[in-house]
Amino acid sequence: MNLKDMGKVQKMTFSAMIMALYVVLVYITQSFSFGAYQIRIATSVYALAYLFPFLVLPLGLANSISNTLFGGLGLLDTIGGGIAGILTTLIIAGIRKMGWHRAFIVIPLIFVPGLLVPLWLSYILKVPYAALAVSLCIGQIIPALCGTAAVSALARAWGIDTGRGGQNKKAAV
Repeated sequence: MNLKDMGKVQKMTFSAMIMALYVVLVYITQSFSFGAYQIRIATSVYALAYLFPFLVLPLGLANSISNTLFGGLGLLDTIGGGIAGILTTLIIAGIRKMGWHRAFIVIPLIFVPGLLVPLWLSYILKVPYAALAVSLCIGQIIPALCGTAAVSALARAWGIDTGRGGQNKKAAV
């Protein structure tokens, strides 16, 4: 798959499909996506911004939609979730742009949502920030590992070497 060959309509279609995937994943995993450890498997989809940087805004919007439909914590969580999604995916896209190894995707997947989301959740839920931050960071470990593994598998399937300084064997994705 060559990103340079994708037109605007193809990027919009792909973005819509990934947004739908994110929302569906939150829906089918909502029993533990909003729990004490918030193991939000859908967050693993953020890792795709490493291969497709145009997904930064769509994934932030997907988070906002999911928080609105399934979270029930109001406007602050909807806006905050969108910002957390955009910031996380922006950092992931930046990791690729800087030519860093894809293993670094794990860091923003764990720590951006894990440290940012408790800023408003602690206010909304009246729970100490530190307790929420620890539990959210722990909950993000599984999605971070899944997302990194997915990027590795996709890069292998498409013959793209994203693991060695960001250099590609084939045309840039």
